[in-house]
Amino acid sequence: MADGRELIYFDDSPEYVSGELTRRLDDARPLGDRYADVPGPDGTPRPFQGPEMRQDVLTGDWIPMAAHRMNRTFLPAADSCPLCPATPGAAYSDGEIPDTDYDVVVFENRFPSLMRVPGAPLPSEVAPVDALHAAAPAAGRCEVVCFSSDHHGSLGSLSLTRLRTIVEAWADRTAALAAEPGVAQVFCFENRGREIGVTLPHPHGQIYGYPYVTPRTERLLERARTYRDSTGGNLLRDVLADERSSERLVLESEHWSAYVPFAARWPVEVHLAPHRDLADLTELTDAERDDLVTIYHALLRRLDQFFVDGDGSAIPLPYISAWHQAPVTAGRAGTGPSSDVSDGDATADGAPLARLHLEIFSILRSPGKLKYLAGSESGMGAWVSDTTPERIAGRLRELGPVRITTGQGGADGTDGTTEDSTSSKGGAA
Repeated sequence: MADGRELIYFDDSPEYVSGELTRRLDDARPLGDRYADVPGPDGTPRPFQGPEMRQDVLTGDWIPMAAHRMNRTFLPAADSCPLCPATPGAAYSDGEIPDTDYDVVVFENRFPSLMRVPGAPLPSEVAPVDALHAAAPAAGRCEVVCFSSDHHGSLGSLSLTRLRTIVEAWADRTAALAAEPGVAQVFCFENRGREIGVTLPHPHGQIYGYPYVTPRTERLLERARTYRDSTGGNLLRDVLADERSSERLVLESEHWSAYVPFAARWPVEVHLAPHRDLADLTELTDAERDDLVTIYHALLRRLDQFFVDGDGSAIPLPYISAWHQAPVTAGRAGTGPSSDVSDGDATADGAPLARLHLEIFSILRSPGKLKYLAGSESGMGAWVSDTTPERIAGRLRELGPVRITTGQGGADGTDGTTEDSTSSKGGAA
């Protein structure tokens, strides 16, 4: 890109896959080098500095300070969207993608929360100032994943072929970011809907390469280690096995199961997990990736029917979709605080404690009403649910059978997916 950022096309259109056609890569925008010196208060050029992160001494959490993001693009008009393909001759010319069309594209975020600046030290190379003050460069990486060139689409409206390409992009970028110096954890996610805080409505997701293990994962690993040490079992695997035989199972395929967790906290919440023990998306086989596309597509379409308005029309669900993957430095065999023993952060059979799974949830609790994180949740971290997991699961089971299978892929939105009338684990839908 014109300022030195990386951009990668992921194609499924036959003419591009074959190499008959190629995508445009040159970026003609007059953008300066993003690492160039910047003027100081007195006008004298000073070396560019990336975002800083500071540690909360009370919790141990790292907090990136990304004040430059206050200037990022906010809810632009459709003809001024930086994620749409280039339109030669148009008044708007600051789009991020130089080609006039694309299938899936990934590029470094122009307004990153985490960024490694050449020559800057890694966080592990910076000592705390004192017992109360620890700060370091927020030396990670932030990428944007554009799911489609169609500004008005959504992940659930895409064909299975396109969704399969997106899975490939997630896996490819997971491997790439995990190999970056200093990256401790890779997080693929999607924010959908203005209610969630989306500033660009074009269908897209993001990928973060954190220079630390995130607080949510740290806590999960603490629980998983304790469970392993007391029972010998793998916590996430045992949870999956239990949920597959419960009334909270909402979808099941050959390789994946989706369920509402026993202690769900959000008004709508579903977890999707592979049947095989995997640490991250890179370990999925082709069959597991194909099956993921089928079940995830079905789940997204049902979530968009979860609520209806007064005239019976379905309400597109605002949601956050979050892939939980084992960190680079913990949660898998040979890593973690017990990495000096053969299993490390794994059970005796090698299963990773931070087992791969997807969590998708919404703050919409009923049409036109949101779940606000008020005093108890925000002040004390003590959650109160406005519904029950069984009610959430019951609604999703009303929308279609539990057991699904994949036939020959088609070109339409269903792509040949068929649904069985009963569930092999959870009974009739």
